[in-house]
Amino acid sequence: MITSAHNPKLKLIRRLLESRRQRAKEGLFVCEGEDLVDAAREAGIEPEELLVAGEDVDVGLVAELSTLGHPPRVIGIYRRDDLPRATLPLTLALWRVGDPGNVGTLLRSADAFGAGVALSAGCADPTGPKSLRASAGAIFRVPVGTFEDSPKPWIALVAHGGMPLDQVPRHGQASFVLGAEREGLPEDVLARCDVRATIPLAPASESLNVAAAGAIALYEKRRR
Repeated sequence: MITSAHNPKLKLIRRLLESRRQRAKEGLFVCEGEDLVDAAREAGIEPEELLVAGEDVDVGLVAELSTLGHPPRVIGIYRRDDLPRATLPLTLALWRVGDPGNVGTLLRSADAFGAGVALSAGCADPTGPKSLRASAGAIFRVPVGTFEDSPKPWIALVAHGGMPLDQVPRHGQASFVLGAEREGLPEDVLARCDVRATIPLAPASESLNVAAAGAIALYEKRRR
């Protein structure tokens, strides 16, 4: 059993939890808790390392490492290259969505509607602790690609002035392009989109959370 905080495995886990740069450098990420570990296993993805609190590592050391309010029973280290990568016909293309909770929630919505996710530079790391928790295991089932490779046509979701979402022409494949909540989509990205679509809201409402907008767009696409 690991009983020292200076153990190399625990040092690696700490670096991976704290630093996006380290996750990219090592090609690894950490899942905390049985739900995420079970989701990986169900998707056929096995950990590089699995530590069980009280069996493989001292419970107190797990508590010191964890980003959770309650220390997890298990911690798994996974390879980023083992995650799904295929491009799907229906995709959420995210432009500089920097909030990890939103990125994780959008992954979860994509999972629910059979879609993929594509990320631009400046998006939150989908393998960071907050994104992983918000994804509820969807990270192991949803292909994540790059923004530029997302399938066309590109349908920009804008708060105002676009075509009503339910009137957007049907396409066999498409990407809904979403921007960060405050900045939205810049003009140069909008210029590259084929359609601008708006989700009709109550008169007094200004806009939707980006994660809610993505879920509604996917639902409407599947409904039609």
